[in-house]
Amino acid sequence: MQNLSNKRERLSDELRQLLKSIGTVRSIHEDSYLFHQGMDAKEMYLIKSGLIQISMLSSEGEEMVLRICRTDDIVGELTLFCDDPKYLLNAKIIESGEVFVINIDKLQKELMINHHLSIEMMKWVSNHMRKFQTKLRDLLLNGKKGALYSTLIRLSNSYGVQRNDGILIDMAFTNQELARFCGATREYINRMLGELRKKGILSIDSSGKILIKNLQYLKERNRCENCPVEICNID
Repeated sequence: MQNLSNKRERLSDELRQLLKSIGTVRSIHEDSYLFHQGMDAKEMYLIKSGLIQISMLSSEGEEMVLRICRTDDIVGELTLFCDDPKYLLNAKIIESGEVFVINIDKLQKELMINHHLSIEMMKWVSNHMRKFQTKLRDLLLNGKKGALYSTLIRLSNSYGVQRNDGILIDMAFTNQELARFCGATREYINRMLGELRKKGILSIDSSGKILIKNLQYLKERNRCENCPVEICNID
């Protein structure tokens, strides 16, 4: 079986070591937050262990999940090189672990004297802004159904394991959690997953893991542009 998640975007060893050298380790605990949307931004974080969910709130107060971040991912990076920076998103811990806490001012000073690492950092920020934009585009252009199809495609790129009978998303999600990725209700996701099961597009095992049997169907219905895996993922 081939683990498709090995294609995810990774930091260079040099940038990772820089972040660790100027950071301090902090424990993080499930169901707490690293930061909230609108807070003053003085720190960014490199994940050492655990899982962190990045989300935003709509004007109606509904939560939409954008990313699930894990070891060696950076969160809070969209505030770099901004005047009076504030966090644009929420960062909720969904699995306890540890992070390196990096002072943004200190990092910016280091990057100003190390140009190739500065370029790498800017590419990282740019790529995650593109992910943010493409996810919102999928929701706006294709509606809630398209958002679900997009989420399934992205999850297959982040957590997919290639099997003879399809791609197993090797992480269980409740229908409520999937709904938060799509800006939809749990009832809507229940109905849509039921339709996809009847059509033989996917199946769901007793643990809640989804097996996508026909990924091409989802891509065609969403007019997929075949973006690189580095952009089309949920990381």
